Amino acid sequence: MLLVGLTGGIGSGKSEVAKIFKRLGAHLIDADELAREAVRTGSPTLKRIVEVFGPDVLNPDGTLDRTKLARWVFEDSEKRELLNSIVHPFVFMEEERRRKEIVQKDPKAVVLFDAALLIETGSDQLMDKVILVTINRRKQISRIMKRDEMTREEAVRRIEAQMPQAKKKGKADYMIDGGQPLTAIEDQVRKIYEELAEMA
Repeated sequence: MLLVGLTGGIGSGKSEVAKIFKRLGAHLIDADELAREAVRTGSPTLKRIVEVFGPDVLNPDGTLDRTKLARWVFEDSEKRELLNSIVHPFVFMEEERRRKEIVQKDPKAVVLFDAALLIETGSDQLMDKVILVTINRRKQISRIMKRDEMTREEAVRRIEAQMPQAKKKGKADYMIDGGQPLTAIEDQVRKIYEELAEMA
């Protein structure tokens, strides 16, 4: 088994890269999906978020208002750290459980852990290899504005709330330019996947 961390800033194209790896045969564990599971209605994690952030963080149907919470935490680093400290323990516990399950079925698996905060949380140190999806700032801003219907100012604020791309580069074994045409990204991913599969 080879455990590979996949990371990249908002709007970098990381999710598209993850889909390509999955199509090629990698087993994908998506930290965002685990975080959504962590805050499902009635979960202890959601109850704790309500205790800390107040009932205003819920929609009328009792589900988490993710848009409102995202807006709050991206504007306040202390709130962001607090939220992460509530959600991350579940995410990492569930990642480990799923990984063990995959390896039981496929001992030669390439397990891809797709996590935006892989390096910020120190989880990159637990990986056999780390892949960073990069993108130039102009394309990144434009992509976020279009995708999330944000103003330029909001997009820049989201980018600046994350660890700078330049700092992450030193931690990566592989880098993929997420701003390339899709065919070029697919070629790059295929080459990397073939190398990883040989190591597994």
